[in-house]
Amino acid sequence: MAQEQELLQGMRERMEKSLAVLEDELRRIRTGRANPALIEDVRVNYYGASTPLKRLATITAPDPDQLIVRPYDPSQKEAIRRGLLEANLGLNPQVEEEIIRIKIPKLSLERREELVRLVREKGEETKVSLRNIRRDAKEEAERQKREGEISEDELYRLRGEMDKTIHEFSERVDQLIREKEEQIRTV
Repeated sequence: MAQEQELLQGMRERMEKSLAVLEDELRRIRTGRANPALIEDVRVNYYGASTPLKRLATITAPDPDQLIVRPYDPSQKEAIRRGLLEANLGLNPQVEEEIIRIKIPKLSLERREELVRLVREKGEETKVSLRNIRRDAKEEAERQKREGEISEDELYRLRGEMDKTIHEFSERVDQLIREKEEQIRTV
């Protein structure tokens, strides 16, 4: 019984990690609204080291169509601007006295549909990952049964639990995808 729970718990933890990766990827996809997550991991050449922007500046979204980057070291404004341009996000950072202002352009209908396709692809990739995790767990359960560590009944019950778990995680993926699509399509 303990082995069964351990196997299910390991499967669940791996699925949670896959879901966390999806959430992180979705957060970085532009929706037409200003969101600091859009640029926080942009790499900036900071004294020769490639450093994420979030370590070099505070990033705020005072308006739905604008981001403000306030560098901790004002002498790095130009390096930050270059990093933002090199990230190819379609943004045009404007250096001002103490800040870098970034206007977020409206997304065209065509670009919105491209982003929806991208979001769906990310969702499908995550579902494939979840199915692979379930397959690995089922193979491990089969091995345990062959070696006499669990009975036929325990294997049957374990398979049912695994199927319920993947169904639950697939539903969560579908919900995340629906929410992100709605954000993208909302003008």
